[in-house]
Amino acid sequence: MKMVKLMAVAVGVSVIATPVMAASLNSKDRARVARAAPRDRDDVRYCLLKGKQGRDKGTVIGAAGGAGVGLLAGGGLGETLLAGAAGAVAGRVIGKSEGTNSVCDRVLARNR
Repeated sequence: MKMVKLMAVAVGVSVIATPVMAASLNSKDRARVARAAPRDRDDVRYCLLKGKQGRDKGTVIGAAGGAGVGLLAGGGLGETLLAGAAGAVAGRVIGKSEGTNSVCDRVLARNR
C-alpha cells in the first residue's frame, strides 16, 4: 500500500512539473481565423490559442488535484485513478472558459 501511494505521489509531481504542451491551431481554427475580419485576425488567433492553453493547463491541474484528493482520502489505486480522471475532465471544462477574458469572448463571438 505504501508503494502505491509513493508511486501516485511521484506521478502527481511529474505531471505538475511537466510543462503544458504548446497549443497549436487545427484546420478548423485556422479556417476560422481566415474567415475573420481582417482587423480581427490576429486577435482571433491569439484568443483561440489562449483558450486551448487554458484548457490544457486546466486538464493537467485537474488531474493532479483529483489524484491528490483520491490519495489523501485513502483510496486505492483504482479510486485514485478515477478521481484523477474526473479531475482532468472538470479541469478541462473550467480551463477552457478561464483561458480567455471578456475581450476575447467578444472577438470570438463577432467572428464565428
